[in-house]
Amino acid sequence: MRYLLRFLRRHPAPLARLAWWSAVEAVPAVLSGQVIARAVDRGFLAGHPRTGLAWLGLLAAAVMLGAWGTRNTYRCLAGLAEPLRDELVTHVVGGALRRAASGDNADRSAVARLTHQVEIVRDTFAGAVMTVRGFLFAVTGALLGLAALAPPIALAVAVPMLAGLTLFAVTLPAMVARQRAYVAADERLADEAGPAFAGRRDVVACGAESRVAADLAVPVDGQAAAERSVVRMTAVRGLSLALAGWLPVVIVLLATPWLIRGGLTAGAVLGALTYLLHGVQPALNTLIGGLGGGGVRLTVTLDRILRAGELPPPEPAPTAARPPTGAQISLRKVTFSYSRHAEPVVHDLDLDVTDGDHLAIVGPSGIGKSTLVALLAGTLRPRRGEATLGGVPLADLDARTLARQRVLIPQEAYVFSGTLRDNLRYLRPDADPRELDHAVDAVGLRALVERLGGYEAPITPDMMSAGERQLVALGRAYLSPARLVLLDESTCHLDAAGEARAERAFAGRPGALVVVAHRVSSAVRARRILLLDGGEAVLGTDRSLRLSSPLYREIAGHWDMPSPEPPGLLGQPHGLQPVARAGLADDG
Repeated sequence: MRYLLRFLRRHPAPLARLAWWSAVEAVPAVLSGQVIARAVDRGFLAGHPRTGLAWLGLLAAAVMLGAWGTRNTYRCLAGLAEPLRDELVTHVVGGALRRAASGDNADRSAVARLTHQVEIVRDTFAGAVMTVRGFLFAVTGALLGLAALAPPIALAVAVPMLAGLTLFAVTLPAMVARQRAYVAADERLADEAGPAFAGRRDVVACGAESRVAADLAVPVDGQAAAERSVVRMTAVRGLSLALAGWLPVVIVLLATPWLIRGGLTAGAVLGALTYLLHGVQPALNTLIGGLGGGGVRLTVTLDRILRAGELPPPEPAPTAARPPTGAQISLRKVTFSYSRHAEPVVHDLDLDVTDGDHLAIVGPSGIGKSTLVALLAGTLRPRRGEATLGGVPLADLDARTLARQRVLIPQEAYVFSGTLRDNLRYLRPDADPRELDHAVDAVGLRALVERLGGYEAPITPDMMSAGERQLVALGRAYLSPARLVLLDESTCHLDAAGEARAERAFAGRPGALVVVAHRVSSAVRARRILLLDGGEAVLGTDRSLRLSSPLYREIAGHWDMPSPEPPGLLGQPHGLQPVARAGLADDG
């Protein structure tokens, strides 16, 4: 509620317009009882039907004026409901992005908040605004008219009205609690049903329909029970409405003979009933029904959205005793697995990458090359052992410091919608035109720049091929201030010449280069090669590993392309000799 009140204070103009037109809308409620009383007493009962009809004509004009006010209140309502919706959408999206950036798990319930709960808040907020302002203006006008027409009746109906409103207010916390449980059950169902629906093909392929259905039955039943609990509270709302809205009518009817004997006219009694039946009772009905249903949903859902968009206070970021110096990175007895009971992907690995180094990482698919690169980049932390950059533990460096010291380009390069210049300068916004041109020429991006129409050309991911996106990402990495460059098969969509040019550019750049090799030529260009075989990692050069490692000879054999050469003395077919045989021949 504090949030909504602050929101209303930030939008005084549409709120003032809404109040003005609500006052216009309430004119019939203020005049109705007085007009009916005069039409009856001075017109019809006095034998002057024309006078009575004239008074009724005045009421009809007031009704037309009120309808005009109602029409304009709905126009004013959009000036409050739509800004609230926009503000909440920004809050939900910003919270989900901040949570993802902080390293938390994916927030699947953010989709439910964005597509379902925000719309609930917008609709129920609009309904609550109309309900509350209608109650305030209609009941205030009716009670003022009733007090002027028949003060004894005003006093008699005030007690049951206050009793009904008090009962409603006392039971509101229970309504809120049950509505909150319903919203939580709705989010739990969205969390658990989302992955099941996304993997429905796998579920069917594995014959796991019954198991998944049984798992989903629990949140479904929980949501149904929570909804039934909310519905049961409607009985309390009905009792509150009976006390506040209908009991005053019964009191007036029972007291009519006494009121008439006390000097009150029949027209005044009829006017009092008009105020109650057409002013107070509908306003109370709308208030209790609206706030008891939509108002509770508004409070709970809005609270859920606001809390979900916030992150817990961040832990103090670890600070290094001194900033990293150079691009030297070291792993000492590093072990990593993706779960406590899984086989380690990296086991007791010692590795040093020094300033000026060029290391290629090779190995069979799925052996852990990308995992090792992530450990070197600091995006994964070892379960045992220590990784240091420039003599400082990676665990002690915050994200901002890491971004200045190393750059990681994955296989699927990221390009965002914007200009080409913005994409290239993303990691170094202060790069001048000369530096930008140098980076573009170094990685072989010039032809793409000219095709797109220069650095100010707007680009989107879907307008570029995978190779072009990789070139943009390589140019961005080359331009960055980081001295350690990690390329995780980030040239796999380039041809061999483009890959060679990009790798030579990074190798000649100050710092160190680590490449997950996609072709044998990448390994040959590297100063050192790290071979991962699922057991012990082997460090060497292309020649030494061809001589000593059957696995490397097999991998390189798949990489090597056949070249035309005459058949050998033993009649072998055209092409390269098997790498293993060539290695044995080299051994003599």
